[in-house]
Amino acid sequence: MATTRTYNEACGIPRALDRVGERWALMVVRELVLGPKRFTDLRTGLPHASPNVLAQRLRELEQAGVVRKRKLPPPAASQVYELTDWGHELDEVLLALGRWGARAPGPPDGIGMSFDAHILSLQTLFRPELAADVEATFQLRFGDDAFIADVRAGRLFVERGEAHAPDATIEGDIGALLAVVHGRLALEDSGLTISGDRAAAERFMDLFPLPEPAAIPAAA
Repeated sequence: MATTRTYNEACGIPRALDRVGERWALMVVRELVLGPKRFTDLRTGLPHASPNVLAQRLRELEQAGVVRKRKLPPPAASQVYELTDWGHELDEVLLALGRWGARAPGPPDGIGMSFDAHILSLQTLFRPELAADVEATFQLRFGDDAFIADVRAGRLFVERGEAHAPDATIEGDIGALLAVVHGRLALEDSGLTISGDRAAAERFMDLFPLPEPAAIPAAA
């Protein structure tokens, strides 16, 4: 068990929360979905979590079998944290939570999110029904970070790496890309550059509309 606190129930939901329900636990999992990270990288992605709290959550997630430590071979020789196979089963759980949360009232102006959260938001907001006629691979470049986005059979797959012969490459700022796909910024004003099949790239950017806000009753 990850922590000394428990719901003491046999139901799978509280058993899951016993392992990943502590504050910052699922945020740590979110930061590891796209690949291993050093402690300093996790600190960058979760700047509001204190080092002590972050270290505690990592220990608990290791004990629960969700996260493991690994040492990279030379010349890097760094210690990284990564999700176990069981931990990666939370990927779809996080995306479902993201889709649900995207319908909640928006945050105040100036509230941001981590770089990886920006990338994962593409998977969160992807609309399969809009991609029925899209079969293409895209290279996404944001500074030193490169991602492959593959749309096939109404599904989106995103991973770090270099695409072999992508249909189109989109480069620039991840925030600008999201502003375009969410309709807050015109492509021509975004600073994004597109090479390859521009029509395919523009089609790709139409696959992530913001959902309708949830109908939340007014407080009594």
